[in-house]
Amino acid sequence: MRPLLPLLATTTLAVAAPATAETPPTAFQQPVLITFDAPNDTPTASLSTQSRPTLSSSANWTGFYIGGQLGVGVVDSDISSNDEDFIGGVTFGYDHDFGRWVLGGALDYDFADINAGPGTSIEEIFRVKLRGGPKIGNGLLYGAAGWANADTDTAGRDDGWFIGAGYEYLVSSQFSVGGEVLYHEFDNFNSTGIDVEATTIQVRATFRF
Repeated sequence: MRPLLPLLATTTLAVAAPATAETPPTAFQQPVLITFDAPNDTPTASLSTQSRPTLSSSANWTGFYIGGQLGVGVVDSDISSNDEDFIGGVTFGYDHDFGRWVLGGALDYDFADINAGPGTSIEEIFRVKLRGGPKIGNGLLYGAAGWANADTDTAGRDDGWFIGAGYEYLVSSQFSVGGEVLYHEFDNFNSTGIDVEATTIQVRATFRF
């Protein structure tokens, strides 16, 4: 399963790369007007004194969104070596655009089947996420952190925390794509004395409304 991690990391960078610098606003040039002088109807050219509105490249991130995510998860524990496998799920959240910065929150749910020790696999991860960061043109570079809950098939479930970062790009006013990397930690998992760490690398697509 080792080749999955570099493959997903490369895919994440490819999806997240559409824009890394803000494009300056573009203004229309002043038009040249053709007029006719009576009575000979001789055409003359003149510059209009009216200027066109300036176009802004700044995207508006305010609103709710729902989407899906897919990638790879890597799990490490005190009693087993690293194991990795596919992970994926859904996300629902809200962002507020403050002009240059965006702040928001989300609920994530991921399904998985990743070995966390002898006879134990992580099957679900649920997150309550806070994210925020600067706008870069039509993109958003953000940090994320929050509370996580992991469920296993034989060792029960336990709470933990996570931290990470991501990049999201608005393809249109209602559709965005991006990539996200999160590190999770679950200390003394369900009072077993076992510490579990998990890293997820996922690509995301969301519909905004």
